Amino acid sequence: MSEIMSEIVLYDYWRSSASYRVRIALGLLDLPYRTVPVDLLAGSHKIGAHLVRNPQGLVPALEIDGVMMTQSVSIIEYLDETRPGQGLLPTETLARQRVRALSHAIAMDTHPVCNLGVVRHVMDIAEAHGDDADAARQEWMAKYIGSGLAGFEAMLAGDGDGNHGDFCHGDRPSMADICLIPQLYNARRWNVSFSHLPRICAIEQRCNAIAAFANAHPDQCPR
Repeated sequence: MSEIMSEIVLYDYWRSSASYRVRIALGLLDLPYRTVPVDLLAGSHKIGAHLVRNPQGLVPALEIDGVMMTQSVSIIEYLDETRPGQGLLPTETLARQRVRALSHAIAMDTHPVCNLGVVRHVMDIAEAHGDDADAARQEWMAKYIGSGLAGFEAMLAGDGDGNHGDFCHGDRPSMADICLIPQLYNARRWNVSFSHLPRICAIEQRCNAIAAFANAHPDQCPR
């Protein structure tokens, strides 16, 4: 597919893990883009203008190649397919499966149960039962982020295929690293320790030394 030259616009929320992934991917591909902040705390994602961009009322939404796209993992795969040679996914079939499995472990199993809407509902339930909502939130985050990262660490170590390298798969960042780093930001935000997971810690250190990861960090984003 040939590239359609047009401005790239990312409808973004600075703390959104899914948006964070897309920011990293755009940075790794050296694709300039314009950010339009969508304030989730103010409910801007649930009003008409944004629902046209993303009928689910979520972020990110990415306008690229004349099309509005949603779902961060799908967007990253599109970028890999239309801007080849950058290694967001490996070329070999089994290697691509491994990177997808690692990515999905974060993006589909860990992140969804810890996002804003789900945790707000958990807090509402806790309050309705007379419990400490903040304590319930912290326990929830510790359980699901902690177990998710522990499982990810085991996946990194467990298949014995010899392709581990310096990053999640091989010696360059892939979609798996793009999914992992925002989840580590969330872990720190909720005081969930992962210092006992050496492969994850080493990968994070290497990713942090790359400009595309550093520039995509929430602290660098418009709000």
